[in-house]
Formats: sequence, C-alpha cells, structure tokens
Amino acid sequence: MTPVPERAEMHRSRTDGLPMEGNVAEIESRIETLALAIRNKNLDHLMTHYAPDVVVYDLLPPLDVRGIAAYRRNFEKWFESMSGRINYEMLDVHIAADEGHAFVHCLSHVTGGRTGGGRADYWVRVTSGWRKVDGQWLIAHEHVSMPTMM
Repeated sequence: MTPVPERAEMHRSRTDGLPMEGNVAEIESRIETLALAIRNKNLDHLMTHYAPDVVVYDLLPPLDVRGIAAYRRNFEKWFESMSGRINYEMLDVHIAADEGHAFVHCLSHVTGGRTGGGRADYWVRVTSGWRKVDGQWLIAHEHVSMPTMM
C-alpha cells in the first residue's frame, strides 16, 4: 500500500480580490462532481468538466492528448481496466483563481479492483488549468503524472 501524504487539506486562494464564495467555491464544486464522476465511472458526466480543445499530458499514451474526444478514449481505457467503482480521493488540493482562469493541483489516490484481477493502489499528481466559458468552469489543460524512481 502506498503511504498517505502528511498534508491532506483543501487550500483556497484568490488572485482577484473577490470573496471566497465566488470562483474558488464554483471550482471546488466542479472538482467534487468531477471526482464523483470518476468514482462512478460516469464518462458522459466526467467529460462535461473539460473544454472541447483540452490539451492533456496523461499517464496513458500518447505523449499529449488533444481534444475532448481523444481524452475521452483515455478515460474509456482506464475505466475498462478497473472493475467496479473506483476509489478516487483528491488530497492536498490547491486552488488559485481570478475571473476567467484558475489553477488547481493536488495529489490523487486511486484504489480499486482491476478487470484482469488484482488491485490498483497508486498515487498521481494532477495539475489542471481551468477557464470560464459561458459562465462555466472547464479544464483547458491537465497534466497527470506518477512519481518514478530514475
């Protein structure tokens, strides 16, 4: 089992001088629904969190994924590799936002059964750049990485 990071709290900050109830609260809500969609492997709901022209550096090939249709295929592969519900926890979440752009980074712990047998238990680092489009926060860029020994 992978050790749990020491810090596991939500860090909220504003760069636009507005109250926390504004953009950061909206993004927190979007993060919660994104995590729920991953846990339930609800692909259609999950993809509503991404901009059509999203650019992603993901764990699964290719090296960079461009566009929502291509990223959807990566999620399809991942969801197919996991049996049942995915245990997905986002820890040490940091949010910084202004009126039109935001950055979020966190550590995410993934556990669950694998379709071929065995269990998944790993940590990933996730950094996402969000932009507000027609009043809704969408992920425009995401970078997912896994620590490795070199």
